[in-house]
Amino acid sequence: MKRIAMFLGMTAITFMAVACNQPADTHDADVKAIKLNEVQWNQDYAAKDPDKIAAHYAQDAVLMVPEMPAVSGKDAIRTSLAQMTSDPAMALTFEPTKVDVAKSGDLAYTQGSYSITMTDSHTKKVVNGHGSYVTVYRKQADGSWKAISDIAVSDAPPTAPPSAKGKKHAEVKKHPEAKKHHHR
Repeated sequence: MKRIAMFLGMTAITFMAVACNQPADTHDADVKAIKLNEVQWNQDYAAKDPDKIAAHYAQDAVLMVPEMPAVSGKDAIRTSLAQMTSDPAMALTFEPTKVDVAKSGDLAYTQGSYSITMTDSHTKKVVNGHGSYVTVYRKQADGSWKAISDIAVSDAPPTAPPSAKGKKHAEVKKHPEAKKHHHR
């Protein structure tokens, strides 16, 4: 009987030791925290505050948006955001349709849709756009979630480049002297 009691006791201790080594299941709390983070992020965009917007990114983050080269690093992202938010017409909203957290509890992602209004840099007209995004998050040492990869894809079809004829006409228009010397 003592052997059975000792075996059961050792088995119970083993199970407790294994259970203690398992990370706590924080999945639901993490999903909620990420959703709340994106609500705050939308509010920071509405306030056009590049410092608060950039605070959602990790130091080694990458931002990829349509018609711009990828921006790497929190400081470079902040600089890009400062330029973007200086546009009086700029307004951005986004909403996740999916939030998932890895079983390990250290990585997560959201995917959803966005709408943006801004001034077109070429035409100087206010334009509206929309598309999809995926943001990958990494849990920080303090328990917060920071974006490490933020990727947006426009739903609009790509615009055609200016035709060679239109481009040449534009150059001649800019430089009337070039027209006088361009007889051949």
